[in-house]
Amino acid sequence: MTKAILDVLAIGNAIVDVIADAEDTFLDAQGLAKGSMRLIDEDEAERLYALMGPGREASGGSAGNTAAGLAALGVRAGFIGQVAGDQLGSIYRHDIRSLGVTFDTPARDDVGATARCLILVTGDAQRTMNTFLGAAQQLSASDIDLDQVRSAGILYLEGYLWDPEVPRAAMEWAIAAAREAGRKVAFTLSDTFCVDRHRGGFHRLLDERKVDILFANEAELAAMTGTDEFEEGLAQLAAKVPMLVVTRGEQGAVAIAGADRASIPAQPIERLVDTTGAGDLFAAGFLAGQAKGLGLEASLTLGAIAAAEVIQHYGARPEQDLKALAGDLLA
Repeated sequence: MTKAILDVLAIGNAIVDVIADAEDTFLDAQGLAKGSMRLIDEDEAERLYALMGPGREASGGSAGNTAAGLAALGVRAGFIGQVAGDQLGSIYRHDIRSLGVTFDTPARDDVGATARCLILVTGDAQRTMNTFLGAAQQLSASDIDLDQVRSAGILYLEGYLWDPEVPRAAMEWAIAAAREAGRKVAFTLSDTFCVDRHRGGFHRLLDERKVDILFANEAELAAMTGTDEFEEGLAQLAAKVPMLVVTRGEQGAVAIAGADRASIPAQPIERLVDTTGAGDLFAAGFLAGQAKGLGLEASLTLGAIAAAEVIQHYGARPEQDLKALAGDLLA
């Protein structure tokens, strides 16, 4: 096997995050359920954006956030996602590249407007997300650089992009190329609504041994297995994948790889501000550990460190030096 050019290549929705503070009264006036995520069309995106307070714009999307976290940890990371040839598409491209992430997917003018997620953060750190998927959902197999896929040590895929047929086919195309090249494939279930819509497809990926590392949280684990008994669900899903990683919020995280099992507590924090990107940055830390050849416990700890940093401020981008926080783990 040839040496990997990238340590991790992520594929997902290329979404510009617009994050702003909001009062509960604003959510109520707009009929928004606190902490929810809803899909909106372009007209609603324009209407809500006009009503929001001052916001911060950054390249986002789940897998994009993970790629940015990997780059912050000193890992060679790349991202594949579709943007349009518009202003937000240019913002996305510039921002993610400025973070050290390789992003070469060409912009297209036949895919509508670039996706954006309007994130309203209330004083209790809850995030209410309003997502217009636009161009992100038009990623096609022809947009996938298979040579780049084959050259990456780990291919990382987000469940959010599994929903529409066109990008799902593109992801299957990428999985096949990665498997053929002997690379590892990592997959995150992303959200319970993704599991509810595609439980059969996700189980098929596992049954066909197309996934080497599976990420889930407790709710997604329960949705995949049909049981609320954590240990029972853990055993069921761990039997179907070489490596299972499950996050548990304040209770930390667990990873199982065959007969090996590791558990770690959550990292202490001073103040919870915004949970945006917590799971994405956890995945970044864990994958960084795996890319560096670390064991389960050390990889989990890196994930917890990255997640703890990002939830203590607004947005899904680290504001402290993650490599410094990792200390000897990445030495």
